[in-house]
Amino acid sequence: MKRMLIEVNGIVQGVGFRPFIHKLVKDSGLNGWVKNSTTGVTIEVEGNYDVLINFVQDIKTKYPKLAVIEKVSYEIFDDIKGYKGFDIIKSTHSQEKFTLISPDVCICEDCLRELFDEKDRRYRFPFINCTNCGPRFSIIKDIPYDRDKTTMAKFPMCSSCEEEYKDIEDRRYHAQPDCCFECGPELFFIDESGKKTTNNAIEIARNYIKEGKIIAVKGLGGFHLVCDAENSEAVYKLRVRKKRDEKPFAIMCKDISAVEKWCMVNKDEKDLLESFRRPIVLLNKKNNLLEHVSMDNKYVGIMLPYTPVHYLLLEKDIDTVVMTSGNVSDLPIIKDNEAAVSELKDIADGFLMNNRDIHVRCDDSLMRIYNGKEYPLRRSRGYVPFPIKLNCNIQEILACGAEQKASFALSKDEYVFPSQHIGDLKNIETLEHYENQIRHFEKLFGIVPKKIACDLHPDYMSTNYAIDRGKNSNISVAMIQHHHAHMVSCMADNNLEQKVIGIVWDGTGYGIDDTIWGGEFLVGDAKEFKRHGSIMPIALPGGDKAVKEIYRVGYSLLYDSLGNIPEKFILTNDVKTIETMIDKKLNTPRASSIGRLFDGVASILDIKHKASYEGQGAVMLESLATNDDEIYNFSINKDNVISVLDWREIIRNIVEDKENGVQNGKIASKFMNTLVEAAVKISKEIKMETSITDIVLSGGVFQNMYLLDRLTKRFTAEGFNVFVHKRVSTNDEGISLGQIVIAANGGEVKCV
Repeated sequence: MKRMLIEVNGIVQGVGFRPFIHKLVKDSGLNGWVKNSTTGVTIEVEGNYDVLINFVQDIKTKYPKLAVIEKVSYEIFDDIKGYKGFDIIKSTHSQEKFTLISPDVCICEDCLRELFDEKDRRYRFPFINCTNCGPRFSIIKDIPYDRDKTTMAKFPMCSSCEEEYKDIEDRRYHAQPDCCFECGPELFFIDESGKKTTNNAIEIARNYIKEGKIIAVKGLGGFHLVCDAENSEAVYKLRVRKKRDEKPFAIMCKDISAVEKWCMVNKDEKDLLESFRRPIVLLNKKNNLLEHVSMDNKYVGIMLPYTPVHYLLLEKDIDTVVMTSGNVSDLPIIKDNEAAVSELKDIADGFLMNNRDIHVRCDDSLMRIYNGKEYPLRRSRGYVPFPIKLNCNIQEILACGAEQKASFALSKDEYVFPSQHIGDLKNIETLEHYENQIRHFEKLFGIVPKKIACDLHPDYMSTNYAIDRGKNSNISVAMIQHHHAHMVSCMADNNLEQKVIGIVWDGTGYGIDDTIWGGEFLVGDAKEFKRHGSIMPIALPGGDKAVKEIYRVGYSLLYDSLGNIPEKFILTNDVKTIETMIDKKLNTPRASSIGRLFDGVASILDIKHKASYEGQGAVMLESLATNDDEIYNFSINKDNVISVLDWREIIRNIVEDKENGVQNGKIASKFMNTLVEAAVKISKEIKMETSITDIVLSGGVFQNMYLLDRLTKRFTAEGFNVFVHKRVSTNDEGISLGQIVIAANGGEVKCV
């Protein structure tokens, strides 16, 4: 007989882990106890030595499907305490606080079956859940994960629920959000006049949708704005009210059959759609269906229902709805009832709400499948706060990310915890959300940063936050070059430590020479980098104005390539002013940006002249591209020892094709093929010089699947090893991971 003290670390709270241990003990005949702690789950059991060893092995191999075990450690003692039976005892708190937390999880098959079972006491209960599903991250205020530390604390369990909660054989054994009609949250509908209705709230909401109205629906991590996706008038009304003229909306389909009505779906995409994470998945549209939902774009973002409310809402009559973030343009998603009624009253005709508070707002995740694997575009609900595990321990660091698609990350031991999607840091409301989430993550994971990392750009809100916090807390702040962070983010995503070639293409990044970069070929690792290649800088008349009024970039490309702007390409009255601005360098910075190059080409082809959302020109070029292998002539020059792609010959070729009546789809294809060949040529030069064959691809431009796929295949054919993102986003949301790893290795550009 021996006594064993076991510590289990990982995602082991809120996933039915203690009930799992209790059942495991019951089968093995051991005695003792299990409890949650601020570091994971602690178990003390007594019994035969061989049984104890087998018990530990069972923990490692038979754990619940939502659990993630990172470490199991144990000590064996000779003294016996003489336990009688086995108990789940009260959680303990210690000064050290570090356990992983489960993301929010979609409704499980068992609960879904009960939801529509007329004989079940939770028939049509909008908050049905068990140890295998339901809210987690969005309702947790602190750890250890117990009901009193969640937003369910204000709903005391009724006797029936408590009986289930204490029954080891029940699926709801120690399920913290367990509730029912008698003791759980209440669903209600508020109409245009402010009248509140608790009976038939779902039916009223469904009728509003069928009538072409817009409703706001409270979900797991915030509100959604919902309307009938097949009703083009309703969708147009939502666009007008939300001031979202052309940006695609996400939709929710009742089931896979409904998805297949609109899109092509392969097995990997189907598996991702139906996974417990339930992200939005970008899919290829069939015959440009749902054009009013996702216009000028061959993709549409689709998700399946993930809460009981969603399933009830789509139970009959409606199988496809627009399901877009419930927020005012550029502000964070709304999570509180009063704020929803106040701020969405001019958008929504009615509100389907409940009185369970959301503690942490969390947007839907956006994913796509590339080469059979997940390729993140927005990592949020269903994934956060699950960490990225590295191959080494690093100190506690806060990385503040960038400005667009802002996120932050915190590190501890071998883990990096990237935050959920925050939004663009361009207003005080988003900054407050950002700061609140940093405090929440630090509290949850017991992290006290010893160093802060941020972008090199002096005007980013995230940079100013980092510098101010560093000064106030006497913590050193590492300022890190944007594209170096992108490169190392992809390296860390793939657990690479050797020197690599980093191809980082995006819209804007502050360079170490105080200019704007965005089409970079870097060589280095987490400690250092050297710029080996780029593209010829593009004049941006009006600076930031040119990012939205992309005809300005088109004029600039034409002016630099042809010496003038041909009359047939002139669409505005400010052309002479723009020429003067370029000549005299008046408010006309230059950027070596592939993103801006895409913008300019989209305008030259008369596809888009004013972008209503970031990257719209590039999205439209990708959607138009034909499956063509032709390329344009291009030249690469040496400038200050780096290889520079001179795009002027490409632009001249594009103009010639346009004048000769070549279709835009073929021109778009030839343009992107040329970028691929130029990248291969520059990379082969770098390989000759450095002998490096490992390439990482990062930056927002690599959300373009045409470009990513062709580039990956060409590099592979040339003997390179190509690595892309798989755990964090390729866009700016992912750079906080790179910032942490660089700061941990002392690779900052400057320290303040």
